[in-house]
Amino acid sequence: MPVMRGRVAFIFDEVNFDVDQIVGVKNIKITDVAELAQVAMQAYDPDFALSVRPGDLLVGADNFGYGHPHYPPMKAMRHLGVNGVIAESFSPGYWRGEVSMGFPQVSCPGILGFVRRWDEIEVDWAAGVVRNHTQGTEIPFEPLPQADAEMIEAGGLVPFLKRQAAQQREQKDHANVSGI
Repeated sequence: MPVMRGRVAFIFDEVNFDVDQIVGVKNIKITDVAELAQVAMQAYDPDFALSVRPGDLLVGADNFGYGHPHYPPMKAMRHLGVNGVIAESFSPGYWRGEVSMGFPQVSCPGILGFVRRWDEIEVDWAAGVVRNHTQGTEIPFEPLPQADAEMIEAGGLVPFLKRQAAQQREQKDHANVSGI
């Protein structure tokens, strides 16, 4: 997977953070992603949409994504250019949902004490570290399960399954041609 590099656009230091708060529970049923992006982060940083840049990352505390996993808040974040989330740990339902959407998640115990907002950081998947270029430090993260890495790399569950099906067809065709 390619290295992810960006700034720390926001740090959610609340344990058990419910991502619905990003857009506000009253807005959770909005289906227009541009409209969702307009209301995103209003309770935390009203100028967030003006400050965030493509490639920026979010940082979270333990059990990030707690609650009923809904897709609209992170759709809004992706629309604004956020490239992934690095957290101390994740709620399993949130993790599964976002990985199936192809949205990179990095479980990195110690990340809260490692970064400050707007630090320039990168996730080096091959080396298994998050580098803080602003501070000149690095911290290891927990490796992704292979299937999760492949799903993120493919762009989500549907592209992952299509890729697997194509590979299986290719293997079957090769076996038929080879007379195996």
